[in-house]
Amino acid sequence: MTSTTRLTVAQALVRFLSAQYTERDGTRHRLIGATWGIFGHGNVAGIGQALVEYGDVMPYHQGRNEQAMVHAAVGYARQSGRLSTHAVTTSIGPGATNLVTGAALATINHLPVLLLPGDVFAARPADPVLQQLEVPYAGDVSVNDCLRPVSRYFDRITRPEALIPSALQAMRVLTDPVETGAVTLALPQDVQAEAYDWPEEFFAERTWVVRRPGADPTELAEAVRAIRGARRPLLVAGGGVHHSRAEAALAEFAAVTRIPVASTQAGKGSLRFDHPQDVGGVGHTGTATADELARTADLVIGVGTRYTDFTTASGTLFAHPDVRFLNLNIAPYDGHKLAGMPLIADARSGLMELTAALDMHAYRAGASYVAEYTEDKERWEQRVDACYEADEPDVRPTQPQVLGVLDALVDESDVIITAAGSLPGDLHKLWRARSRDQYHLEYGYSCMGYEIPAAIGVKLAAPERRVWALVGDGTYLMMPTEIVTAVQEGVAIKVLLVQNHGYASIGGLSEETGAERFGTAYRHRAADGTFTGAPLPVDLAANAASLGMRVLRAKTVSDLREALAEARDADTPTCVYVETQTADTVSGPPPAQAWWDVPVAETATRPSAVKARELYERHVSTRRRHL
Repeated sequence: MTSTTRLTVAQALVRFLSAQYTERDGTRHRLIGATWGIFGHGNVAGIGQALVEYGDVMPYHQGRNEQAMVHAAVGYARQSGRLSTHAVTTSIGPGATNLVTGAALATINHLPVLLLPGDVFAARPADPVLQQLEVPYAGDVSVNDCLRPVSRYFDRITRPEALIPSALQAMRVLTDPVETGAVTLALPQDVQAEAYDWPEEFFAERTWVVRRPGADPTELAEAVRAIRGARRPLLVAGGGVHHSRAEAALAEFAAVTRIPVASTQAGKGSLRFDHPQDVGGVGHTGTATADELARTADLVIGVGTRYTDFTTASGTLFAHPDVRFLNLNIAPYDGHKLAGMPLIADARSGLMELTAALDMHAYRAGASYVAEYTEDKERWEQRVDACYEADEPDVRPTQPQVLGVLDALVDESDVIITAAGSLPGDLHKLWRARSRDQYHLEYGYSCMGYEIPAAIGVKLAAPERRVWALVGDGTYLMMPTEIVTAVQEGVAIKVLLVQNHGYASIGGLSEETGAERFGTAYRHRAADGTFTGAPLPVDLAANAASLGMRVLRAKTVSDLREALAEARDADTPTCVYVETQTADTVSGPPPAQAWWDVPVAETATRPSAVKARELYERHVSTRRRHL
C-alpha cells in the first residue's frame, strides 16, 4: 500500500518545491532557491503558514512590491544560468495583478520564475469575496486570468489532488530551455488550506536534466556549406549564448574562423571586449563597426537571438542584396526567422560542432576582411575613449563620462545591471564587457523599475560579486521600494543613481519624431502650460537615504571617482547619486548607427512633425522583407 502524508495543499507544494533540482553538464542545482512573498488574506493562512511550517527547507524573502519580487527572481534566474530560480507568492486582487508586468518580462526574456498568486474561493461560500472580480458571463474567471497570456504554463488548482500533475508540468516548463518563462499556479485561498493524503513519492527528490541537443547532420552540413561559401560572414550573438554558457565555445569558433562577432543587448559580453573578433553591439544601439559589417554581410549567423527590431534596425540593417541567414537556436520558432537556414541545437553544442567541421575544412575568413574590421574596431575604440574622457575633473559629468569613470574602476567580477531609458543605448555602444556575465541588461521588455530588485536577485545568486544597479531618475521613481529589502537583508548592492531630470531617451526620441519632448521632462509647468519651467525640487538622494540606504553624493567627475570607489568597497547597500549635464558633441554618446521604426504622424501642421515624417519615409523605403 502506498505510504501517504496528510498536509495542506500549500504545505505539500512548499515541500514538493524544496525537493526539485536541475542538472546540466553533471552539475546539480536546486531549482527553487527561495520564495518571495507579500501576504494578504488570499495567501497568509495558506502559503504563508506553509513557509513557516517548512522554513528549514524553503528560505523566504520579504518584498515590498509584487512586480519587484518577480524582477528579483528573474535576476536570480539569469545569474544562475536558468538552472535555479525563485517562487513568488501574493494575495488575490492587486497583489496578483501586480505580477503581470514581471511575468511578461520573464516570458519575453525566456527566464524561469514560478508565480503562486492566491485566488478566490473554489467552493464559493460567499460570492463575491473581498477583491473578487465579478464576470457576469463566466463564473470561473478571476483577475489571475490576466496572467494567462504572459505565462508559459498556467493552471488553477481547484482540487488538492490536481496539484500533483500540475506541479510536475510546472517544473517541466521551468526547466525546458525552449519553453521556459513565467509559470503560474493560481491557488484558491480555501484550497491552499485544505488537507489531503499525499503519496510520499510526490515529495521524493527529482532531478530535471536540462538538455543540450546537438545539430541534425543534414542541417549541420548545410550550415558548413553556407559559411564556407560566404565572403563577408558576420555572427550575431544573442542571449542564448549566455543561457547555454556557450561563451568559451563562441570564443573558440571566432578564433578558429576569424569571423567577426557582434552582439545584441542580451548577448553582449559573449566575447570579452578585447577579443580580436568582438566588434561590439549591433543594431539601433550598436557600434558603427558592427552595423557597417551587418550592412555588407552576405551571411548572418544568428546564435541564440530572436532578431528583435532593435537588432535588425526594423528590417533596414542587413542590406546586402544576397544576404542569407543561418540561425543556430534551440527554439525552432527562432531558428526559422528571416527565412533563415535553421540549425536547431543548443548554442554550445552547435558552436562546437560548427567549429570542428570548419576547422577540418581549414576555413578562415579572408585576410583583407579581418584587417578591415580590426581597423574599424580600433577607430570605434578611439570614439569610446573620447566619450569617456573628462578633461575637466571639477565639472559636472555627462552620462558617458559617468560610465567612463565606472569602466575604469571595475574588473571582471563586477556585474552591471540596467534596463530602460538612455543608459542601455549608451552601454551597448560604449561598455567594455570583461566577463560573460558582467553586462546584465533586460531589454526584451525594457522595463523601468527592474534594476534595483534584479540587483538583489543577482547578489543573492552570486554573493561574492559586486553588483551595480545603474538607474536613471525616471526608472528610480518607478520602483525604489526594494531598497528597503536590500537594507533589511543586508544585501550589499550598489546603486548608481543618475539624475537628468526626466525621461532622457524618450525625450530625444520625441524630438526626433516631431513630438517636441512633450511630457518627458521633470519640470514645473511654465506660463504657457508646458512642462518647461525649472527642474522639480525632488531630492532622490534624500529619498534613497530615507529608505535606509547609505548615500554618497557626487557633484563633479573627481567626486564621482571617489564616491564610486568607496561604494565598490562597501559591504552595505550603498547609493552613489550624481546629476549629469547635457552631453555635448565631444563627450556625448555617438548617435544611433542604425534606424529604429517609430511611426511619425502622417499629417501635421507643426514644422517639426512635417520634417520628421519626411525623414521617416526615407528610412521606411529602405526596409526589406527577407524571404
